[in-house]
Amino acid sequence: MTALLVVENLVKRFHTRHGVVRAVEDVSFTVKAGETVALVGESGCGKTTVALALLRLVRPDSGRVLFEDVDLAASGESERQWRRRLSIVFQNPYSSLDPRMRVRDIVGEPLITAYGLRGRALTDRVVSRLEAVGLEAEHLSRFPHEFSGGQRQRIAIARALALEPKLLILDEPTAALDVSIQAQVLNLLQDLQGRLGLSYLFISHNLATVETLADRVLVMYFGRLVEEGPVRDIFAAPHHPYTRGLLDSVPSIDPNLRGRLKPVTGELPSALNPPSGCAFAPRCASAAADCRTAPPPFVTTEPERSHACLHPL
Repeated sequence: MTALLVVENLVKRFHTRHGVVRAVEDVSFTVKAGETVALVGESGCGKTTVALALLRLVRPDSGRVLFEDVDLAASGESERQWRRRLSIVFQNPYSSLDPRMRVRDIVGEPLITAYGLRGRALTDRVVSRLEAVGLEAEHLSRFPHEFSGGQRQRIAIARALALEPKLLILDEPTAALDVSIQAQVLNLLQDLQGRLGLSYLFISHNLATVETLADRVLVMYFGRLVEEGPVRDIFAAPHHPYTRGLLDSVPSIDPNLRGRLKPVTGELPSALNPPSGCAFAPRCASAAADCRTAPPPFVTTEPERSHACLHPL
Protein backbone atom coordinates (compact mmCIF):
# COMPACT_ATOMS: atom_id res chain seq x y z
CA MET A 1 0.00 0.00 0.00
CA THR A 2 1.21 3.50 -0.82
CA ALA A 3 1.41 6.26 1.78
CA LEU A 4 -1.66 8.48 1.66
CA LEU A 5 -0.68 10.73 4.56
CA VAL A 6 2.90 11.47 5.63
CA VAL A 7 3.59 13.51 8.76
CA GLU A 8 7.16 14.68 9.26
CA ASN A 9 8.57 16.18 12.48
CA LEU A 10 5.34 17.85 13.55
CA VAL A 11 5.73 20.37 16.38
CA LYS A 12 3.05 22.39 18.15
CA ARG A 13 3.64 24.54 21.21
CA PHE A 14 1.20 26.76 23.05
CA HIS A 15 2.43 29.98 24.64
CA THR A 16 0.64 30.74 27.90
CA ARG A 17 1.19 33.38 30.54
CA HIS A 18 2.84 30.71 32.68
CA GLY A 19 5.21 29.48 29.99
CA VAL A 20 5.39 27.29 26.89
CA VAL A 21 3.45 24.03 26.69
CA ARG A 22 5.05 21.52 24.32
CA ALA A 23 1.89 19.78 23.14
CA VAL A 24 3.43 17.92 20.18
CA GLU A 25 7.17 17.34 19.79
CA ASP A 26 8.76 15.94 16.64
CA VAL A 27 5.97 13.53 15.68
CA SER A 28 6.32 11.58 12.42
CA PHE A 29 4.16 8.81 10.97
CA THR A 30 2.35 7.63 7.85
CA VAL A 31 -1.12 6.36 7.00
CA LYS A 32 -1.38 4.11 3.95
CA ALA A 33 -4.30 3.90 1.56
CA GLY A 34 -7.07 1.75 3.02
CA GLU A 35 -5.30 1.45 6.38
CA THR A 36 -6.46 2.20 9.92
CA VAL A 37 -3.77 3.67 12.14
CA ALA A 38 -4.60 4.14 15.83
CA LEU A 39 -3.07 6.92 17.92
CA VAL A 40 -3.31 6.01 21.61
CA GLY A 41 -2.23 7.41 24.96
CA GLU A 42 -3.49 8.95 28.16
CA SER A 43 -5.64 12.08 28.16
CA GLY A 44 -3.51 15.16 27.65
CA CYS A 45 -0.72 13.42 25.73
CA GLY A 46 -1.30 15.46 22.54
CA LYS A 47 -3.45 13.12 20.42
CA THR A 48 -6.18 15.64 19.61
CA THR A 49 -3.63 18.39 18.98
CA VAL A 50 -2.05 16.17 16.32
CA ALA A 51 -5.45 15.76 14.66
CA LEU A 52 -6.21 19.47 14.73
CA ALA A 53 -2.75 20.29 13.37
CA LEU A 54 -3.22 17.91 10.44
CA LEU A 55 -6.34 19.80 9.44
CA ARG A 56 -4.70 23.13 10.32
CA LEU A 57 -7.48 23.88 12.77
CA VAL A 58 -4.46 24.78 14.89
CA ARG A 59 -1.32 25.93 13.09
CA PRO A 60 1.72 23.70 13.64
CA ASP A 61 4.93 25.53 14.53
CA SER A 62 7.03 23.34 12.26
CA GLY A 63 7.01 20.07 10.37
CA ARG A 64 5.35 18.94 7.17
CA VAL A 65 2.05 17.25 6.36
CA LEU A 66 1.98 15.60 2.94
CA PHE A 67 -1.23 14.21 1.50
CA GLU A 68 -0.81 12.15 -1.68
CA ASP A 69 2.78 13.50 -1.88
CA VAL A 70 1.61 17.14 -1.77
CA ASP A 71 2.75 19.40 1.07
CA LEU A 72 -0.53 20.89 2.25
CA ALA A 73 1.06 24.04 3.65
CA ALA A 74 3.06 24.79 0.50
CA SER A 75 0.82 23.39 -2.24
CA GLY A 76 -0.80 26.66 -3.26
CA GLU A 77 -4.21 25.07 -2.82
CA SER A 78 -6.69 26.82 -0.59
CA GLU A 79 -7.60 24.99 2.61
CA ARG A 80 -11.13 24.65 1.24
CA GLN A 81 -9.77 22.65 -1.71
CA TRP A 82 -7.60 20.15 0.12
CA ARG A 83 -9.96 19.73 3.04
CA ARG A 84 -12.27 17.89 0.67
CA ARG A 85 -9.83 14.96 0.92
CA LEU A 86 -9.50 14.94 4.70
CA SER A 87 -12.30 15.10 7.24
CA ILE A 88 -12.84 14.60 10.95
CA VAL A 89 -15.43 13.07 13.26
CA PHE A 90 -15.26 14.65 16.70
CA GLN A 91 -15.61 12.86 20.01
CA ASN A 92 -18.90 14.19 21.33
CA PRO A 93 -21.91 14.29 18.98
CA TYR A 94 -23.84 16.23 21.61
CA SER A 95 -21.54 19.25 21.13
CA SER A 96 -20.23 18.81 17.57
CA LEU A 97 -23.66 19.24 15.92
CA ASP A 98 -25.28 22.68 15.88
CA PRO A 99 -28.56 22.26 17.80
CA ARG A 100 -30.19 25.03 15.72
CA MET A 101 -29.60 23.30 12.38
CA ARG A 102 -31.70 20.56 10.80
CA VAL A 103 -30.02 17.42 9.53
CA ARG A 104 -30.36 18.52 5.90
CA ASP A 105 -28.37 21.66 6.73
CA ILE A 106 -25.75 19.92 8.89
CA VAL A 107 -24.87 17.39 6.20
CA GLY A 108 -25.54 19.77 3.31
CA GLU A 109 -23.41 22.70 4.48
CA PRO A 110 -20.09 21.24 3.19
CA LEU A 111 -21.73 20.51 -0.17
CA ILE A 112 -23.01 24.06 -0.50
CA THR A 113 -19.65 25.54 0.51
CA ALA A 114 -17.49 23.29 -1.67
CA TYR A 115 -19.67 22.63 -4.71
CA GLY A 116 -22.44 25.21 -4.57
CA LEU A 117 -25.12 22.52 -4.73
CA ARG A 118 -28.72 23.63 -4.36
CA GLY A 119 -32.21 22.24 -4.65
CA ARG A 120 -32.79 18.65 -5.70
CA ALA A 121 -29.14 17.92 -6.38
CA LEU A 122 -28.26 18.93 -2.81
CA THR A 123 -31.11 16.93 -1.28
CA ASP A 124 -30.22 13.81 -3.24
CA ARG A 125 -26.58 14.00 -2.16
CA VAL A 126 -27.54 14.53 1.50
CA VAL A 127 -29.96 11.60 1.41
CA SER A 128 -27.29 9.35 -0.12
CA ARG A 129 -24.89 10.23 2.70
CA LEU A 130 -27.55 9.59 5.34
CA GLU A 131 -28.41 6.23 3.79
CA ALA A 132 -24.71 5.30 3.81
CA VAL A 133 -24.72 5.58 7.63
CA GLY A 134 -28.07 3.85 8.16
CA LEU A 135 -30.42 6.85 8.32
CA GLU A 136 -33.31 7.75 6.03
CA ALA A 137 -34.70 10.69 4.07
CA GLU A 138 -37.39 11.10 6.72
CA HIS A 139 -34.70 12.37 9.11
CA LEU A 140 -33.83 15.40 6.95
CA SER A 141 -36.05 17.91 8.72
CA ARG A 142 -35.24 16.86 12.28
CA PHE A 143 -32.97 18.61 14.79
CA PRO A 144 -30.09 16.89 16.65
CA HIS A 145 -32.00 16.79 19.97
CA GLU A 146 -34.54 14.43 18.35
CA PHE A 147 -31.90 11.69 17.94
CA SER A 148 -30.09 9.31 20.25
CA GLY A 149 -26.35 9.60 20.83
CA GLY A 150 -25.58 6.86 18.34
CA GLN A 151 -27.80 8.45 15.69
CA ARG A 152 -26.15 11.82 16.28
CA GLN A 153 -22.74 10.28 15.67
CA ARG A 154 -24.07 8.74 12.47
CA ILE A 155 -25.10 12.25 11.38
CA ALA A 156 -21.60 13.50 12.21
CA ILE A 157 -20.10 10.68 10.13
CA ALA A 158 -22.47 11.50 7.24
CA ARG A 159 -21.31 15.12 7.40
CA ALA A 160 -17.67 14.00 7.39
CA LEU A 161 -18.35 11.85 4.30
CA ALA A 162 -20.22 14.60 2.44
CA LEU A 163 -17.26 15.58 0.24
CA GLU A 164 -16.10 11.99 -0.31
CA PRO A 165 -12.77 12.29 1.55
CA LYS A 166 -10.05 9.67 1.32
CA LEU A 167 -8.98 9.97 4.97
CA LEU A 168 -11.15 10.29 8.05
CA ILE A 169 -9.69 11.42 11.37
CA LEU A 170 -11.76 9.79 14.11
CA ASP A 171 -11.19 11.57 17.42
CA GLU A 172 -12.50 9.07 19.98
CA PRO A 173 -15.78 8.76 18.06
CA THR A 174 -17.37 6.32 20.51
CA ALA A 175 -16.15 7.73 23.84
CA ALA A 176 -19.41 9.58 24.59
CA LEU A 177 -21.67 6.64 23.69
CA ASP A 178 -23.08 3.67 25.60
CA VAL A 179 -21.20 0.40 25.16
CA SER A 180 -23.91 -1.23 23.04
CA ILE A 181 -24.04 1.83 20.76
CA GLN A 182 -20.25 1.91 20.52
CA ALA A 183 -20.30 -1.51 18.86
CA GLN A 184 -22.85 -0.32 16.29
CA VAL A 185 -20.77 2.73 15.37
CA LEU A 186 -17.57 0.68 15.10
CA ASN A 187 -19.32 -1.84 12.85
CA LEU A 188 -20.54 1.05 10.71
CA LEU A 189 -17.00 2.44 10.40
CA GLN A 190 -15.64 -0.94 9.34
CA ASP A 191 -18.44 -1.33 6.78
CA LEU A 192 -17.84 2.16 5.35
CA GLN A 193 -14.12 1.50 5.06
CA GLY A 194 -14.76 -1.69 3.13
CA ARG A 195 -17.30 -0.09 0.79
CA LEU A 196 -15.63 3.28 0.23
CA GLY A 197 -11.94 2.39 0.56
CA LEU A 198 -11.38 4.92 3.34
CA SER A 199 -8.26 5.35 5.44
CA TYR A 200 -8.65 6.12 9.15
CA LEU A 201 -6.52 7.86 11.74
CA PHE A 202 -8.28 6.51 14.82
CA ILE A 203 -7.57 8.42 18.03
CA SER A 204 -8.54 6.53 21.16
CA HIS A 205 -7.64 5.53 24.69
CA ASN A 206 -9.75 2.36 24.44
CA LEU A 207 -7.22 -0.36 23.63
CA ALA A 208 -9.87 -3.04 23.18
CA THR A 209 -11.42 -0.97 20.41
CA VAL A 210 -8.01 -0.32 18.87
CA GLU A 211 -7.24 -4.05 18.81
CA THR A 212 -10.48 -4.66 16.89
CA LEU A 213 -10.34 -1.82 14.40
CA ALA A 214 -6.72 -0.85 13.71
CA ASP A 215 -3.94 -2.27 11.55
CA ARG A 216 -1.11 -0.29 13.14
CA VAL A 217 -0.81 1.57 16.43
CA LEU A 218 1.12 4.68 17.46
CA VAL A 219 1.65 5.08 21.21
CA MET A 220 2.00 8.68 22.37
CA TYR A 221 3.21 9.99 25.70
CA PHE A 222 3.72 13.60 26.77
CA GLY A 223 3.67 14.94 23.21
CA ARG A 224 6.03 12.35 21.68
CA LEU A 225 5.64 8.99 20.00
CA VAL A 226 7.17 6.25 22.14
CA GLU A 227 6.25 3.13 20.13
CA GLU A 228 4.88 2.13 16.73
CA GLY A 229 4.07 -1.16 15.06
CA PRO A 230 1.40 -3.59 13.88
CA VAL A 231 -1.39 -3.95 16.43
CA ARG A 232 -0.96 -7.71 16.82
CA ASP A 233 2.78 -7.33 17.54
CA ILE A 234 2.47 -4.38 19.93
CA PHE A 235 -0.29 -6.05 21.92
CA ALA A 236 1.56 -9.37 22.07
CA ALA A 237 5.01 -8.01 22.98
CA PRO A 238 5.35 -4.27 23.60
CA HIS A 239 8.87 -2.84 23.73
CA HIS A 240 8.20 0.38 25.65
CA PRO A 241 7.37 0.21 29.39
CA TYR A 242 4.60 2.78 28.92
CA THR A 243 2.89 0.61 26.30
CA ARG A 244 3.15 -2.34 28.67
CA GLY A 245 1.56 -0.21 31.38
CA LEU A 246 -1.33 0.78 29.13
CA LEU A 247 -2.02 -2.85 28.23
CA ASP A 248 -1.81 -3.97 31.86
CA SER A 249 -4.33 -1.31 32.90
CA VAL A 250 -7.09 -2.63 30.61
CA PRO A 251 -9.86 -4.30 32.67
CA SER A 252 -10.94 -7.79 31.66
CA ILE A 253 -14.22 -9.66 32.13
CA ASP A 254 -12.21 -12.87 32.54
CA PRO A 255 -12.22 -13.60 36.32
CA ASN A 256 -8.82 -15.27 35.98
CA LEU A 257 -7.26 -12.03 34.71
CA ARG A 258 -8.78 -9.55 37.13
CA GLY A 259 -5.92 -9.88 39.58
CA ARG A 260 -3.44 -8.85 36.87
CA LEU A 261 -4.82 -5.33 36.52
CA LYS A 262 -1.89 -2.92 37.00
CA PRO A 263 -2.70 0.75 36.38
CA VAL A 264 0.16 3.00 35.31
CA THR A 265 1.43 4.56 38.54
CA GLY A 266 2.70 8.07 39.12
CA GLU A 267 1.69 11.40 37.64
CA LEU A 268 2.33 13.07 34.30
CA PRO A 269 5.24 15.54 34.43
CA SER A 270 4.49 19.25 34.42
CA ALA A 271 3.81 20.48 30.90
CA LEU A 272 5.48 23.77 31.83
CA ASN A 273 8.54 22.12 33.39
CA PRO A 274 9.21 18.86 31.49
CA PRO A 275 12.00 16.52 32.60
CA SER A 276 15.31 16.77 30.75
CA GLY A 277 15.42 13.11 29.76
CA CYS A 278 12.74 10.57 28.99
CA ALA A 279 9.39 12.00 30.08
CA PHE A 280 8.28 8.57 31.29
CA ALA A 281 11.37 7.99 33.45
CA PRO A 282 9.77 9.30 36.70
CA ARG A 283 7.05 6.61 36.35
CA CYS A 284 9.20 3.81 34.90
CA ALA A 285 10.49 0.89 36.96
CA SER A 286 13.20 0.23 34.36
CA ALA A 287 14.59 3.78 34.29
CA ALA A 288 18.36 4.19 34.69
CA ALA A 289 20.62 7.20 35.00
CA ASP A 290 20.99 7.65 31.25
CA CYS A 291 17.20 7.89 30.90
CA ARG A 292 17.28 11.22 32.75
CA THR A 293 19.81 13.05 30.57
CA ALA A 294 18.21 13.39 27.12
CA PRO A 295 15.03 12.20 25.38
CA PRO A 296 15.68 8.81 23.76
CA PRO A 297 15.59 8.75 19.94
CA PHE A 298 12.72 7.12 18.10
CA VAL A 299 14.48 4.26 16.33
CA THR A 300 13.43 1.37 14.10
CA THR A 301 14.52 -1.91 15.63
CA GLU A 302 12.87 -4.42 13.30
CA PRO A 303 10.64 -4.28 10.22
CA GLU A 304 7.57 -2.13 10.91
CA ARG A 305 8.46 -1.61 14.58
CA SER A 306 9.98 1.42 16.30
CA HIS A 307 10.31 2.69 19.85
CA ALA A 308 11.89 5.44 21.93
CA CYS A 309 13.42 3.65 24.91
CA LEU A 310 17.03 3.14 25.99
CA HIS A 311 16.13 -0.01 27.94
CA PRO A 312 13.27 -1.66 26.03
CA LEU A 313 11.40 -4.68 27.29
